[in-house]
Amino acid sequence: MKFDSHDCTAIITGASSGLGAEFARQLAPKARCLVLVARRLEALEEVKEELLALRPGLEVLLVTADLGAESGRAALIEWVQRAPVKVNLLINNAGLGDYGPLLDASAEKLRMQMEVNVSSVVLLSHAMLPVLKGNAPAGILNVSSLASTLPMPDLAVYAASKAFVTSFSEGIAIELEPLGIQVTCVCPGPTPTNFSHMAKRPDGTDTNREGQGILRIPKQQVVSEALAALGDGRTCVFPGLGVSIAGPLFRHLPRPLMRWFLRRRHASSKV
Repeated sequence: MKFDSHDCTAIITGASSGLGAEFARQLAPKARCLVLVARRLEALEEVKEELLALRPGLEVLLVTADLGAESGRAALIEWVQRAPVKVNLLINNAGLGDYGPLLDASAEKLRMQMEVNVSSVVLLSHAMLPVLKGNAPAGILNVSSLASTLPMPDLAVYAASKAFVTSFSEGIAIELEPLGIQVTCVCPGPTPTNFSHMAKRPDGTDTNREGQGILRIPKQQVVSEALAALGDGRTCVFPGLGVSIAGPLFRHLPRPLMRWFLRRRHASSKV
């Protein structure tokens, strides 16, 4: 099943910057309406101004919600259920990371990762299903990560949460196809956005970036390949040549060999 994004009405979470704002930019020339969701109204207003400069007649609605809080998710779900527009595309883009060992992690940041990366994806998708079914053909595009293919030391919760997103997406893709809802999951590798800055800890703790250069692609390419996959009816896409090779390779690598490699890489980063 394929999804045609022309004349669509899309909800984009995490739309104030990074991939979320880029999804909005690339959909702006062909969408009927874009609903931008994030915590900061000022940042959303800047994105809206940019979109209207690209296409003055575009309808852009702004919804402020903290998806890391139950109250924020409830407010967004209530808005969706009473939405003044017929939404037929949901882009679950909002996400959080945390660089560093679990031992030293902030319990609050761990909770926020699980709430934003897992709970909001599931609960918002669930709340949107009656809306999407009623406006089929429709689509759900979930932003996962290449990290979903690996158990990553010093990024364990983030990688595990993205493994959940990928598995969840592949599961509901089968469920929802008969309802006219296409589900696509995009698993980008290292991408220049604000994510890395936010994932660093207050003491500057960062992740091991060895070898990331060959996997890094611009956010514009990530988004264009994700939207193309949605349009082609593909369930899972690894954007960029390097990631398209690494993703399937990591998925099929024998687990003992994978752990051996990750153990050596983790040890070398501590020297």
